[in-house]
Amino acid sequence: MRVLVVEDEKRLAATLKRGLSSEGFAVDVALDGPQGLWMAREHPYDAVVLDIMLPGINGYKICGTLREEGNWMPILMLTAKDGEYDEAEALDTGADDFLSKPFSFVVLVARLRALVRRGVRPRPSVLVAGDLRLDPAARSCTRDGVDIALTPREFSLLEYLLRRAGEVVRKTEILEHVWDYDFDGDPNIVEVYAGYLRRKIDVPFGRHALETVRGAGYCLNPQGG
Repeated sequence: MRVLVVEDEKRLAATLKRGLSSEGFAVDVALDGPQGLWMAREHPYDAVVLDIMLPGINGYKICGTLREEGNWMPILMLTAKDGEYDEAEALDTGADDFLSKPFSFVVLVARLRALVRRGVRPRPSVLVAGDLRLDPAARSCTRDGVDIALTPREFSLLEYLLRRAGEVVRKTEILEHVWDYDFDGDPNIVEVYAGYLRRKIDVPFGRHALETVRGAGYCLNPQGG
């Protein structure tokens, strides 16, 4: 398994390379942001260990850039000690996991192996269908660059449909994932909220992204309609 370590503290970088090599990893090291981004683009790593504070380009920017380019190699980000905001931003930017410094090397290796087992699969932090964009972390929605105000329930429904874009999603599935376990109201509430969404994301833009599949459920066009 080939791993890229992007860390500007030379002593820590050398320690990680030595330790991971002893665990059977093939390890490359980058000591600054631009070099790390270039290496991640050029080589098919099984995982990346990425520090946040780097010369040239910080870890958030590297992670976000790779995800925007469709590069889904697993990323384990190293954050500041007790940096809960660092940790939250790391995950929102597209990192798969994080460790706060100082960290246990044993835990680092275990988490790397877990990430490698999961493999490479798309897991975008911003959901896109054509010119329709939904950012769950920022709680924002735009279409063709225009901001769209959604209620929390509308936002949850759109997020679920975007994550299943191109699939026909049954009404019962939507109820199970968008409404809570205690909901015992009229199941037609899904139709009501689908109508609300259409009037916000489709009608003003002359689109037909959210389709009703009669007798089956709903489908969001992955191209945005």
